[in-house]
Amino acid sequence: MAKPKPTTVEAYINALPEEARQKIQEIRSLLREVAPAAEEQLKWGVPVMIEKRILFSYAAYKKHLNFMPTGPCLEPFREELQEYTLGQDTIQFPYDQPLPRELILKIAYFRYRQVLDEDAKWRY
Repeated sequence: MAKPKPTTVEAYINALPEEARQKIQEIRSLLREVAPAAEEQLKWGVPVMIEKRILFSYAAYKKHLNFMPTGPCLEPFREELQEYTLGQDTIQFPYDQPLPRELILKIAYFRYRQVLDEDAKWRY
C-alpha cells in the first residue's frame, strides 16, 4: 500500500530519510531567519514560504536538496553558484556537502527584498 502524501510541512519533513531531513531542517531554519513572518505551506507537494506571494520553496530528492528562489534572483549570484547544478529557478545542494549558509542567506534576502518592494515593476 502506498504511503499517504504529507499534508503539512512538518509531515513532509518527518517523512524524509535522516540525511535529507537534517539538510532540509537546516535550510528551513535559514529561510525562517530571513522571513520570520512568512507562512509555510505545501504547494505542488513541496514546502513553500509565502509573504505577499511565494518567496521560496525547497524540496528533498534522493541525493540533493533543491532551493527555489526564482531564476531572476539567481542571476546576481551566477559566479558564486558555478559549482552547483542550477535549473531555471533552482539550485541543487548535494547532501554530501555542507550547505553554503552565507550564500543561501544572501540569495534569500535578495528575494525577500524583491518581493516586498512595492515599486518593483515585475513580479515573478
